Amino acid sequence: MTQFAPLKNDYFLRALRREATPYTPVWLMRQAGRYLPEYRATRAQAGSFMQLAQNPMLATEVTLQPIDRYNLDAAILFSDILTVPDAMGLGLRFVEGEGPVFDRPLRDEVAVQRLEVPDMARLQYVFDAVAKIRSALDGRVPLIGFAGSPYTIACYMVEGGSSREFKTIKSMMYMRPDLLHHILMVNARATTQYLNAQIAAGAQAVMIFDTWGGSLSHDAYEDFSLAYMRQVMQGLTREVNGERIPVIVFTKGGAVWLDRMAESGADALGLDWTVNIGSARIRVGDKVALQGNIDPMVLFGSDAAIRQEVRRVLDAYGNHPGHVFNLGHGISQFTHPDAVKVLVDEVHSYSKDLRLSAPQ
Repeated sequence: MTQFAPLKNDYFLRALRREATPYTPVWLMRQAGRYLPEYRATRAQAGSFMQLAQNPMLATEVTLQPIDRYNLDAAILFSDILTVPDAMGLGLRFVEGEGPVFDRPLRDEVAVQRLEVPDMARLQYVFDAVAKIRSALDGRVPLIGFAGSPYTIACYMVEGGSSREFKTIKSMMYMRPDLLHHILMVNARATTQYLNAQIAAGAQAVMIFDTWGGSLSHDAYEDFSLAYMRQVMQGLTREVNGERIPVIVFTKGGAVWLDRMAESGADALGLDWTVNIGSARIRVGDKVALQGNIDPMVLFGSDAAIRQEVRRVLDAYGNHPGHVFNLGHGISQFTHPDAVKVLVDEVHSYSKDLRLSAPQ
């Protein structure tokens, strides 16, 4: 097993374990991305998004770009949630102005029954990137690995790309639920192997992005999304060399299910901006840590407005352990890089003040 440098800043991991930290740690979803000019330069050098993601050297470079620019408390692997269905042979490509497209979507029983867990060797470029990033970080901050939830990647696999109505997958759900359950079962097994391989390569925490779980009805969420994320978590490696490997689950639009999510086996829950984080903390009690949850569009406001909204979130959570500050979803590609510095610096400075002012 590769020996990595000891962590210099473990506040992110301590917060996920609901331990006290001197300030609230912060990282941002999509923090390595198109809002950074250095990312755009590296992306142009690579030639395409997938060529960038499949090159461990360049994936390492863009993962470290926001860490070099900002005082962030965690790095996240640069990759995509659709690497797993791509390895399944569905023919993934990214179309300018349209996003991801699968040439061979799962539209009939024959295609669904043919679906198999891919050979993880087809995803070796991801695991090589994890190991390379972990070494390059040299212990500065922890590294987060990630995957899409079984339901979210199924949405792309069945729809053939992005969707607003999810007509095709929901038609399958109500007409042939057996077919969708088969897809989700295969996806859960694949996701478990994929995340465990990232952990073996050096990921110190993992996150499951359930981007489209919030599009489901109240009862369908349990049957088609949460049940399969629970299955993934039950199969994950949760300790390496005596250190806990925390798991974060983020269902966009999932605040209504927080109570059930808190019982799922996750160490932390990601929150979007539609829920008050203080109310969420009361609902989940001491079961899980919370991550979030400022509106990403706040970054288009004035510096004063950014600071005000940061303080609003921190005040709402209160001076309690178990908070990782983040956006309620990914950062917009149109965000000015200077706005991110304002946010990160305010999270650190104001949360330090909160701890100093708390009754002893």
